[in-house]
Amino acid sequence: MSESAASEFLDELTEGELLALPFLFDFWALPHQLPPDGMWKTWVIMGGRGAGKTRAGSEWVRSIVEGDRPLDNGRARRVAIIGETIDQTREVMIFGESGILACSPPDRKPVWEASRKRLVWPNGAIAQVFSAHDPEALRGPQFDAAWVDELAKWKRAEDTWDMLQFGLRLGDHPQVCVTTTPRNVGVLKDLLKRDSTVVTHAPTEANAAYLAESFLEEVRRRYEGTRLGRQELDGVLLDDAEGALWNSAALEQSRVENIPKLDRVIVAIDPPVTGHAGSDECGIIVAGTVTSGAPKDWKAYVLADRTVQGTGPTGWARAAIEAMAEFGASRLVAEVNQGGDLIETVVRQIDPMVPFTQVRATRGKSARAEPVAALYEQGRVFHVRGLASLEDQMCQMTTQGFEGKGSPDRVDALVWALSELMIVPAGKFQRPRMRALGA
Repeated sequence: MSESAASEFLDELTEGELLALPFLFDFWALPHQLPPDGMWKTWVIMGGRGAGKTRAGSEWVRSIVEGDRPLDNGRARRVAIIGETIDQTREVMIFGESGILACSPPDRKPVWEASRKRLVWPNGAIAQVFSAHDPEALRGPQFDAAWVDELAKWKRAEDTWDMLQFGLRLGDHPQVCVTTTPRNVGVLKDLLKRDSTVVTHAPTEANAAYLAESFLEEVRRRYEGTRLGRQELDGVLLDDAEGALWNSAALEQSRVENIPKLDRVIVAIDPPVTGHAGSDECGIIVAGTVTSGAPKDWKAYVLADRTVQGTGPTGWARAAIEAMAEFGASRLVAEVNQGGDLIETVVRQIDPMVPFTQVRATRGKSARAEPVAALYEQGRVFHVRGLASLEDQMCQMTTQGFEGKGSPDRVDALVWALSELMIVPAGKFQRPRMRALGA
């Protein structure tokens, strides 16, 4: 709406309509803050910090209590309000700037009864407050709706969620609104898989108009391009597979801001079998090393992920050679199991003089990845920002195989890069030394 159109609209409103306007949430709300249509059981609002999740939860409770509900004869009468602790529930969900009291018009504002930990509306509806630390408190009460906040961070999430389900037995179709920043926990993952669950999603910046510009600048500067940033700002659920060779916490600890002078830089590629738009990605990873001292003191730095998809052989070969020029790489390493000498032929069509090493896989992906994962455990590999897609794949690679979708082409390229930079040279370093000692 243009400024002139907005002014004209506001000038036409009566004084009463102007006073009511701030409370017309459907008018002001962002798409992810509005409940979906249909006979859903659970609505999960999954978003980054400050994305407006709490306001959406408060407004949903207000709407179902006041009668704007397509199910159960118009309105909810008994609501459960559950946060991690009683204090957090009260201060955020009830009294917070986006809490229920702040969102309620004066003529329909509920009364907080502190001694009974509940809100009572003028129309008789009641919302009881509970702590996720005390799931047994949910044994007995019954509800026709519930608002659950930050489910993914509850220490006793499974027990509390189960107790809530037994209490949702009033009305024709009890519903739950879950507002949460995503975390890789079983209760949330299971909930998202259910057919009765609907999800709306938004990053922090979707609500930028109501957030301090300095806050957005600072958090983006510090966390953009990291897995923590994808979770806390973009609201993306990061799924670490059970028994994964890498995990999110360890990868965050490997993050560095400054790269030392490197002794060697290479580009490794894992070409796809086919070259059409639906082909697997061509993993292209740039990495370098500092190799002063004995191999145990060597450090590796993963510098970039230049993976491409659907470009055809000429496209991925050009992308790899451009990455070499960008980072001053001394060699291109490529797996040739699927394409044989054709891989090198394609590369040399782009640059006939490129230093090229063929590598062949003689073991499975997991077996090849385990020695590289050990380098990370030893604290010898570091990541720059901007490797989120690679790190997502890494956290899906287990000792039994890859648990994610498609092929782990980025991880394969990473394994070839670090093997060429760290594992192969270390083996060559040790053998002459052992011979010199009479081994």
